[in-house]
Amino acid sequence: MSSKRCLIVLFGGRSAEHNVSCVSARHVIEAADPELYEVIPVGIDRSGNWHLAEKAIEELKTNNLQEKLEPTGPTWNPIIELPKLSSEKNLIVFPLLHGPLGEDGTIQGLLEVIDVPYIGSGVLGSALAMDKIATKEILTYHKIPQARYRDVHSKRFEDLDNEGMKSLLSELLKELGPVVFVKPANLGSSIGVSKASDHDSLKESLEKAFAYDEWLVVEEAIEGREIELSVLGDLVPQVSPPGEIKPMGDFYDYAEKYENDSAELIDEPSIEPNLVVNLQQVAARSFLALRCSGMARVDFFLHPERGPILNEVNTIPGFTPISMYPRLWQKAGLSYSDLVDRLADIAIERFSRKRRNTAI
Repeated sequence: MSSKRCLIVLFGGRSAEHNVSCVSARHVIEAADPELYEVIPVGIDRSGNWHLAEKAIEELKTNNLQEKLEPTGPTWNPIIELPKLSSEKNLIVFPLLHGPLGEDGTIQGLLEVIDVPYIGSGVLGSALAMDKIATKEILTYHKIPQARYRDVHSKRFEDLDNEGMKSLLSELLKELGPVVFVKPANLGSSIGVSKASDHDSLKESLEKAFAYDEWLVVEEAIEGREIELSVLGDLVPQVSPPGEIKPMGDFYDYAEKYENDSAELIDEPSIEPNLVVNLQQVAARSFLALRCSGMARVDFFLHPERGPILNEVNTIPGFTPISMYPRLWQKAGLSYSDLVDRLADIAIERFSRKRRNTAI
């Protein structure tokens, strides 16, 4: 068996975050050291079909990769191909599948069953962090400050008559308002997220978010600086220095994250050293409470009176050139290529530990 690692970069997927994944994959492939890794791009198209992205392999060799990979090529059956590759090579899978059916523990469960090491959180950590309601419940138990919220299920919403709808909207705005954010519970990249301040905009926001998920979170709007930290590791995680997001619009939406590059990203925000330590400690506590592993980006609001308020924990953060996760580690002295190496090392260490500690 060759000492070179075989890195399967798994990208695309069926979620609304498909395009983000395709861009992230391109940059991870470019960063992987060809002396250390044999890279195999495997794409999942929007219908859920798996493909060996042979074109990306050729483009990698000729340094002609496009901005975004496409999940096209010969059909690739993971149930057959992954065990075969695992028996022949030092295999590691890097799932870069953002959102449902990729970041929520489903792909991680498949890889566990096939018994191959993979980068990132396991089944439980992925599922907990993907579901915003479950995340809030766990972190509330651990006394980590968060925005006030309510969850709403589509069945309850659909069954309301006019008076019931008015009552629900009034109740949400009275309890959480006067301004709230509505979010699908199981989606990222700010897809399906809206800001509302009256009955009409709140009803419209709920309808929009229900197009993506049957569970929603309605949160109070927090006025404060948007701070992000990158977490790396497993049982003893490291936390990067903070970065700050200054969106041009009402909030840091999908377009600003991935399309128009209009938000201001500050690598070294002016924050008191003691507050930086506090943010890092809360980020690490949240990472461990949610059973995360490998990587996570932890996002906060800095409220002028209430202090740090945790917004979300993202277990497969974006790896695009403007994504905060790799950017903050680069600022801390860890290059993109070294970051990929470290994530692969953590995956192997966790896989080996689980094998030692699991009797089958």
